Amino acid sequence: MKLNLTKPLIVFDLETTGLDLVNDRIIQISFIKIHPSGKEERENIFVNPQKPIPAEVSALTGITDKDVKDAPTFKELSASLNEKFKGCDFAGFNSNHFDIPLLAEEFLRAGVDFDFTHSRLIDAQTIFHKMERRNLSAAYQFYCGRKMEDDFEAHRADQDTEATYRVLQGELDKYDPQTAEEPDRSLANDMDVLAEFSKTNDNVDFAGRIVWKPVTDKDGNPLMDKDGTPKKQEVFNFGKYKGNVVSDVLHRDPGYFSWMLSSDFTNNTKQVLTRIRLREFNNK
Repeated sequence: MKLNLTKPLIVFDLETTGLDLVNDRIIQISFIKIHPSGKEERENIFVNPQKPIPAEVSALTGITDKDVKDAPTFKELSASLNEKFKGCDFAGFNSNHFDIPLLAEEFLRAGVDFDFTHSRLIDAQTIFHKMERRNLSAAYQFYCGRKMEDDFEAHRADQDTEATYRVLQGELDKYDPQTAEEPDRSLANDMDVLAEFSKTNDNVDFAGRIVWKPVTDKDGNPLMDKDGTPKKQEVFNFGKYKGNVVSDVLHRDPGYFSWMLSSDFTNNTKQVLTRIRLREFNNK
């Protein structure tokens, strides 16, 4: 099914040196930029992580230190990627849990303040798990009717990106409200709907150190905005201030902000905390 887009969509996948958002780095990024007109642009880029690729990662991906030795660093790519990704939504497979957070970290390490809050984040894995609960290979066979190993080389970002794109299209075909056999198992071909369905938590930052919590009155009833949506506020989700409203803590204990900025939290967490602090300062 052709995607119903209102702005460009980046379908992407990363290969990395590991799974640590703070310490690991991207070694390959592949993406398809799909425009509302239907035009598609594909790029597959090796990235020099400036650190050795672990043997187990090379065994899994086939990417070695030699492959990335002469590749650009993410910092060297960041300005170009920022321009290509600006104003786009994003889709991937497990992307909301790993690829987007790591990409955000890489941008911030490169000094690029890419704001994902204006992008709709669509996770084909979350859609799949909520509907069928399996992995990419099973998703490909289920939605595309073929074995993934017959069409692609496993554990390469460009191959997984192509497979993810086809799975997302297959999901929209299968759950088309016009043809779905079960009305409660249908999904509209709409990026707002898909992004909302892809959410699995109420995190404010990608690491989940700060989360959204409903605002209630003294009787515990949720308060609403003018448009009828529940009001939410940021609260800490860890440590001695867990459950406390972030803005209240920043006023009551300003040293906590300095401690978090100097501690081993992700750059994205620090970015979110700084934005809250600036907002509160400007609202005085």
